[in-house]
Amino acid sequence: MKRIEAIIRPSKLEEIKQALKNNNINGVTISQVMGCGKQLGWKEYHRGTELITNVLPKIEVKMVIEDSKVEEVIEIISSIAKTGEVGDGKIFVIDICDCVRIRTGERGDEAL
Repeated sequence: MKRIEAIIRPSKLEEIKQALKNNNINGVTISQVMGCGKQLGWKEYHRGTELITNVLPKIEVKMVIEDSKVEEVIEIISSIAKTGEVGDGKIFVIDICDCVRIRTGERGDEAL
């Protein structure tokens, strides 16, 4: 099992959610987050004073999936999220050693 954590632009969320649903990828957690990478934020002016904001609004999409679906999920997310501009985001793939469905006690892939 793997956990996929993707940091994406907020404008790409609905299209990614629909594509995952269309490909029977379920069990997604979505959070609004703030952060920066190479994009480095932006400058604003308030009453003539320059304000530098070094974090930007992003969306974090997390899911735990079977190993066999990893490349499919990466392709779905990256093909939709990619604009070619700085700030498109990142996808992290993390090993998961076990999963337990609390209600039934199922473990491993059956618990997903």
